[in-house]
Amino acid sequence: MRLYDVPHPLHRGRVIRGYDCSHAVRTARMCAAVASALGHGQDRLRQYQIACLLHDLGRAGLDRQLFGKIWSWAKAHGIPTRPREWRAIHPETTYGRETEAFIRRYRQALETDGIPMTAWAKQQVEMRLGYARRLARRLRVVRSSIRKMGVRWEPWMQLVMLYYYYPEKLTGAKPWVKQLAEILVACEQFEAYSNQRRGRDYYVRKKETFVEAFAYLEKLEQEGILSRQVMKALKQLAAAGEFDGIITQARGHRLTSNERALLRRMEP
Repeated sequence: MRLYDVPHPLHRGRVIRGYDCSHAVRTARMCAAVASALGHGQDRLRQYQIACLLHDLGRAGLDRQLFGKIWSWAKAHGIPTRPREWRAIHPETTYGRETEAFIRRYRQALETDGIPMTAWAKQQVEMRLGYARRLARRLRVVRSSIRKMGVRWEPWMQLVMLYYYYPEKLTGAKPWVKQLAEILVACEQFEAYSNQRRGRDYYVRKKETFVEAFAYLEKLEQEGILSRQVMKALKQLAAAGEFDGIITQARGHRLTSNERALLRRMEP
């Protein structure tokens, strides 16, 4: 998890600690459970869990307050916050240049609303709309550290990490790679929708509910991002109580009796 820590670019000697690394740990635990239930072997699971632990590495250096301001503003104005959604609305945008297009289009409005588009603010924009290149840069920085840990890094691991923002990058990937990518998206979003800290910081959310979590996962299934097989495995494990402890940690408080009952009744 120390790989998420980076020197602060604006304050010499200060380190920006990785934001909400517990989210990555909980996500990795859920992913391993679902992938194991779907028959993936131990050697693959070990590498997969490492990819899951590092899936937010492109957000190393996240400024919680500034990041939250920018993306809360975007959400309030109905502006897409993911590359694939941006390109759907702005197909004229050069692939991979969504960050620049966002800043060009909304700089004046953001600054009018008190959010100056400094170089530091642009990095916060890139953490969502330019995630692929930011992740690639950070992986180059930490690659030697990963190697020293005895981890064999393989290209499919980075593809899995990118799937949520760039599903097109897995076109033609082996079925097992695609499935692992889907599992990461499903588990990461299930945890995020249950994560009180993230909800307050930059989802502008006051309460976490399973209804909203599964409504979003079902939307991703309808869009073809998640398969029926992955959704079924996730729901079966949730219904069996496998994720109760993880969700309790994410919430910061115990599940209510009604919430537990809802999970137990969940239909795969």
